[in-house]
Amino acid sequence: MVMADRDGVETASTPVAALAVWGLVQNVTNGLARVPFQQPWRGPAGLLDNLGQSFTRQAVRSFMGYSMGLPIEEFRSVEKVLDGICNVVLPPVIGNAGGVEITSDEIAGVRGLWCRAKASSDSYVDDGEEKVAIDATLLYLHGGGYIGTSPIMYAAFAAALVRLTGTEIFIPDYRMAPEFPFPAGLHDAADVYRGLLDRGIDADHLIVAGDSGGGGLATSLITYLRDNDLPKPAALALFSPEIDLDLDHDSVVDNAPFDILPWSIPVAPYLRGVQPNDDRVSAVYGHPDPEWFPPTFVCWGEREMFRDGIRSFVEVLRDAGVPLSVMEEEGMFHVFPILMPWAESSKRVLRKLGELADKHVTPDPDARPTH
Repeated sequence: MVMADRDGVETASTPVAALAVWGLVQNVTNGLARVPFQQPWRGPAGLLDNLGQSFTRQAVRSFMGYSMGLPIEEFRSVEKVLDGICNVVLPPVIGNAGGVEITSDEIAGVRGLWCRAKASSDSYVDDGEEKVAIDATLLYLHGGGYIGTSPIMYAAFAAALVRLTGTEIFIPDYRMAPEFPFPAGLHDAADVYRGLLDRGIDADHLIVAGDSGGGGLATSLITYLRDNDLPKPAALALFSPEIDLDLDHDSVVDNAPFDILPWSIPVAPYLRGVQPNDDRVSAVYGHPDPEWFPPTFVCWGEREMFRDGIRSFVEVLRDAGVPLSVMEEEGMFHVFPILMPWAESSKRVLRKLGELADKHVTPDPDARPTH
């Protein structure tokens, strides 16, 4: 499940792809070699968290800076290599160490991955043993700036969510730009949402969630559900959502030295002629109806480039009277809970999300999707 395997998506030849991967390794290695000269022990957290943050920031920044400069066919080839590595490494680690089962599925024609606690699965619980109840079903739209990554790359984070929140999670392999600009990914997300309802999962048992571009897509989905008379989910959870594609806030420039994002953030491939202030793609310009918009959890980093846009979005929701739970973590960068799930700040975020599920989601352990 990766964009390179879709019909109509071009990839590079094997030698060119190999050179692109080698260039990526060199660039990340070069970036990490700079960290010791940047006082990596400094920061608002403990020594280990500060060091982890410094090395993670530099590694991801080097990765993204290099990747954004590749031709799209080479980008897709590199993405496929990374997807293949994750498919080999992550499932056994998550299964053995985390007690989480990863299975493939297709919902409404959209492929994706389920992440569930083994203790809730027929495959691992013997007859006569009591299964662990699933507190909520979470439709998770992965990030990647609307252009990259894949479901398996989010398996480790999804497993952490499963363990700490008691949810089951489906991560759809939605279509991405530039091959499939807006609204292709939105239509895939909406089809999966309908498919979950068709499988007998009540909307009151559903949480829609996403990070970065996936967070922006999640807010687009909420608008789509409203406009198409579909039931709203029990809650919405957003991690550093990309909800203002105008990118006209001070933090986009001021926080560029501290974030993982490249200083030039690409949005044109996704928009393909849609105006960035259209509320279908930039929720900060929307007018949420408190009677319909679901209770919302939003977290972000104080040092990320999207900070000011997210703050404005939170104020829009607050002014509209939408039930809100927000967290801005000091010193942290974009999507830190995904990149540093071991950090204390990330654990606080996940615990808060568990509280959201407990407060707003109607338990329905019998409404499990079928494989």
